[in-house]
Amino acid sequence: QVQLVESGGGLVQAGGSLRLSCAASGRTFSSYTMGWFRQAPGKERDFVAGISWSGGITYYADSVKGRFIISRDNAKNTVYLHMNSLKPEDTAVYYCAASFSSSSRSPSQYLYWGQGTQVTVSS
Repeated sequence: QVQLVESGGGLVQAGGSLRLSCAASGRTFSSYTMGWFRQAPGKERDFVAGISWSGGITYYADSVKGRFIISRDNAKNTVYLHMNSLKPEDTAVYYCAASFSSSSRSPSQYLYWGQGTQVTVSS
């Protein structure tokens, strides 16, 4: 089992940047595909970015491609989401999650979830 804890959220102006971190417990972190999702009030939880167990494959939602970068450090059991050129529509609670499936984009394919961190982008 993996426990996930996100951090790094906050309030930022449009055009600014934030880096989210997700710290994982457990010895098998490097076995998992890791993903970031977000959920705005009244909306479904949407896929943002994913990264393979080795970090060699990354994939993104079209809405964040070119602005967000996902990375991981298996030695530190941590996955990151670097968010640049933030827009008000990026405002949401951001969640990290772990999956055994490769290139997973659907929330149903993720087994473990963090509690989320709020990101608010002001215009």
